[in-house]
Amino acid sequence: MPAAPDSAGKGLTAAKAAELLQSHGPNTLPPARQRSSLAILAHQFRSLIVLLLLVASGIAFAMGDLSEGIAILVVILLNALIGFGTEWKAGRALDSLRSHEVPVARVRRDGHERQVPASELVPGDVVLLHAGDRVPADARVLHATGLHVDESSLTGESVAVLKVHAPEPDAGAALGDRTGMVHMGTTVMAGRGSAEVTATGADTELGHVGRLIADVADRATPLEAKLAELSRAMLVLVLVLCAVIVVAGWLRGNDLLRMLEVGVSLAIAAVPEGLLAVTTMTLAVGMQRMARMKALVRRLPAVEALGATTVICTDKTGTLTQNEMTVRVLLAGPRRIEVTGQGYARDGVLHDAGHEATVLAGATAGDPLAIALRIGALCGDATVQRTGDAVTVLGDPTEVALVVLAEKAGLSRAALQAAWVRTAESPFDSATKRMHTVHQRADGSRVVFAKGAPSSILAASGWELTAEGRSPLTDDARAAWVDRNNVLAGQALRVLALACRELDAGDDAPVETLAHDLTFVGLVGMMDPLSDGVTETVAVCRRAGIRVVMITGDQLVTAAEIARQLGIDHAADGRTLRVVHARELAGLDASGWERVVADAAVFARVTPEHKLQIVAALQREGAVVAMTGDGVNDAPALKAADVGIAMGIRGTDVAKDAADIVITDDHFATIVAAVEQGRVIVSNILRFIHYLFACNFAEILTVFAAIMLGWPLPIGVLQILWLNMVTDLFPALSLAMEPAAPGVMQQPPRDPGEALLTRGFAWLIAWQGMLLAASTLVAFAVGMRWHGRSGTELAHAVTVAFMTLSMVQIVHTFSARSRTASIIGAGFLGNRWLWGAVLGSAALQLAAVEVPFLRGVLDTVSLTWADWGLVAACSAAPVIVIELVKAVGRRRSAVPWRR
Repeated sequence: MPAAPDSAGKGLTAAKAAELLQSHGPNTLPPARQRSSLAILAHQFRSLIVLLLLVASGIAFAMGDLSEGIAILVVILLNALIGFGTEWKAGRALDSLRSHEVPVARVRRDGHERQVPASELVPGDVVLLHAGDRVPADARVLHATGLHVDESSLTGESVAVLKVHAPEPDAGAALGDRTGMVHMGTTVMAGRGSAEVTATGADTELGHVGRLIADVADRATPLEAKLAELSRAMLVLVLVLCAVIVVAGWLRGNDLLRMLEVGVSLAIAAVPEGLLAVTTMTLAVGMQRMARMKALVRRLPAVEALGATTVICTDKTGTLTQNEMTVRVLLAGPRRIEVTGQGYARDGVLHDAGHEATVLAGATAGDPLAIALRIGALCGDATVQRTGDAVTVLGDPTEVALVVLAEKAGLSRAALQAAWVRTAESPFDSATKRMHTVHQRADGSRVVFAKGAPSSILAASGWELTAEGRSPLTDDARAAWVDRNNVLAGQALRVLALACRELDAGDDAPVETLAHDLTFVGLVGMMDPLSDGVTETVAVCRRAGIRVVMITGDQLVTAAEIARQLGIDHAADGRTLRVVHARELAGLDASGWERVVADAAVFARVTPEHKLQIVAALQREGAVVAMTGDGVNDAPALKAADVGIAMGIRGTDVAKDAADIVITDDHFATIVAAVEQGRVIVSNILRFIHYLFACNFAEILTVFAAIMLGWPLPIGVLQILWLNMVTDLFPALSLAMEPAAPGVMQQPPRDPGEALLTRGFAWLIAWQGMLLAASTLVAFAVGMRWHGRSGTELAHAVTVAFMTLSMVQIVHTFSARSRTASIIGAGFLGNRWLWGAVLGSAALQLAAVEVPFLRGVLDTVSLTWADWGLVAACSAAPVIVIELVKAVGRRRSAVPWRR
């Protein structure tokens, strides 16, 4: 390998280069992230059910019942076929960091320019940078000519940063303030330069972000944590109850093997594996709905977590704003021109005192507006290419905005360049804060165009352009322009000044010496506009009880103005919230962080570490935090948040892979639909928890009560397994398709600390489960009275109980749609999936007693019309009682029926 220059510009030895390569090799990526806790628990429960089924099958074979043993083995196969695929999280956040590594880099070694694999760069190498290049490593700028670097994906800064040769940066300086450094993964937008490599691979700022991502532990969503806790508790309770049933039945004189088989079957039916399956299916349905709303879900439980969100931490650039600089105001001579339109689209007009300004390419030389537009279009290097509706831009966003402004006025930059040929240029210089270009007309006359900081342009100007023409720039006029600049800056506009100077025929000195005694033409005020619909979205979030916090790497004044426009600078109680600069966050302890996040609306000039600490502080306060972002700098916080939301168009691969949800249209308003969908999912999960637990409790209680009463078993082993597949799955799944209730976004978020199964909810499930069991026992008792308690007569009564228990559960689906609203009030025909599940399950139950093959497998018999009447009456009784209880509750609370 050739020698590489060291930090002093001398050659490194091959041994030293090899040593550096070894110590600064590519990042070592950790293994992919693990599956969600919900998926792991579901896998454990499915394994437990398969084990229990194998035990039940073995018991049946031991008892000599070959048909039942084989049938149970078939159930194992069916259980596997209708089971859901376990969710695996992609976990590619760190892998996508490699997409930011450049395959090759241009370097100067041994006095020669050459290309080398970027992976072979070492500290001390001198890399050469040109417009369009991706920076291959962290490096200190040695030389720069108009070098502008887009660091938005790393810092959140919306405007390309001018890079200059500067001393070693302050170690405590914000990343966006290090003008003498370029960083790996950023893009050169304009100019050229050279830089000495200071860090490669994992030691770069990009690599530091990678380490932050790796250090963030996977965090279970509220749904995962609560369902896992609830399911484990229910598993223990079910196994204990089944053990009690086995012992009680044996003590009552039943055969021990038969009771073991019954107990195992009840455990299979009651283990809350169906809860996890239906939960995943519900989340999948929500994912499909959100995909149609242009929100892609990478992690299913995140849908629910978004619905429970209490705080949204959002980036500014590209999330709240379009990341496309747009000219809003042009002050040309005495005229104030308001400019309409958004971003880089040509749609928009120039208004002068309410009237559209007409600007032609052939306007007179003394027209201040035409001159200002010409300077903006020509004094810069940005290009805008349009192919149909597609727009491709190259260059500094500020210069792009000036080109688009000229297009809105009807001026073609290509035509202007042909008529005003550039003959010389002086790139933007940090010392003068100006850029100059020299242009020659067809008649041979030449003019200097200048743009830059207002203070600098004013200092270099001795004249101003007025309605009467060129006149001296007096002290009063200079002060007036300063006041106008301050007004625009106070509106969070980025302000540039424009000037020009006609050259004499003999003026052939360097551009820098010609750029004096300028004629001041005017000011341009521009800003990164708000994204479409974002103001309305923030308002909806406020009504829904969701707090919005802006976390950005942009300037404090700009961020504060955006917050004011969005209305997030005031709390719901009217308090004025703080705008916090990153310097105020230095040295804060945990309590200090919590005090800051309690009353802050905006955090400006923050680093990736700050974003992590803000999210963590909010979570310690009990908030469910959603984090939106699009840059590499957002990735650690996206992963740490309860739900991360990345922008799909502008978002980097790192941000997308670290996020749980990707908004494909980059519209902040899409988040509103996601929040609503999350809240609907929570409601639907509670609906089928209500349904599943009440039905499972009814099955266990029916068998236990019959044993305690000294009755024969009211339901057989295979009948229990049949119910587990027919009544647990399809009706519960139909509840996952319930539509949104009116006003769902007018309510505050569900308390993240509240258990899914509250005391009141548990009591509701318990008494309704007892009601279903009582109805089944009544049908069984009447069946035994009509047909007898032994032999084939008992099979008749068991069939009556089996059909009653199944039908009462199917009908209970309607009651479980709402705890308060009546069946009619909840929208009797509003869920076609519910009707399909009810009719399908009822048809399968009818087949269980009418199809000879199923009768033989399930030990059922055909029922008489009187039996069917008994089944219908006992199945309808619980729903009538439940509806009467709802009606009494509504009357007592004086609240109209609601979902």
